[in-house]
Amino acid sequence: MIRRLFALTASLLLPVAAFGAEWNLVALMHRLAEQRSGEARFSESKHLAILAAPVLSSGVLRFRAPDRLEKITEAPRPESLVLDGDTLTVTREARRQVVRLADYPQAAAFVDSIRSTLAGDHAALERTYALHLSGARARWTLSLLPRDPKLAERVLRITIRGSDATLSEIEVLLADGDRSVMTIRDAVPTR
Repeated sequence: MIRRLFALTASLLLPVAAFGAEWNLVALMHRLAEQRSGEARFSESKHLAILAAPVLSSGVLRFRAPDRLEKITEAPRPESLVLDGDTLTVTREARRQVVRLADYPQAAAFVDSIRSTLAGDHAALERTYALHLSGARARWTLSLLPRDPKLAERVLRITIRGSDATLSEIEVLLADGDRSVMTIRDAVPTR
């Protein structure tokens, strides 16, 4: 009986000990999955080949696991993108557009890269991207390379940087040379 209790206790503690000792993709996804909701400020610069200067924007990001993500742009013009399940709602000025992501699988894969990372959904990320984590818990970089050739024709790489369970930057490099860099700051958990 004591031997069985010891074996059970050891099997329960082993993953915790391994988690504390090693920083890897499984540990990162576990930490991200623990963050059920949050809010942060963002600033984004989009570098487009057709423009001489980057397009700058800023606002608020909100996330509620497993599948709600809001990007509320405050400057230079108000805009909101709300992803709730399979529905993306875009509001600009007085116009509102609702899109089902199931009708746009490549767009869905791109959007899910961020939502799945925030949710710590390792399996969803692996289905669409080849993942590579570098760095340490205090400063890590997660690279996502599209597995689907059609998505890879548009998106070369998504690079997400952070510390522990907090994202600090999302960089998207498109196949046409355009790229965007979103800096995330002042992240706080919400209820």
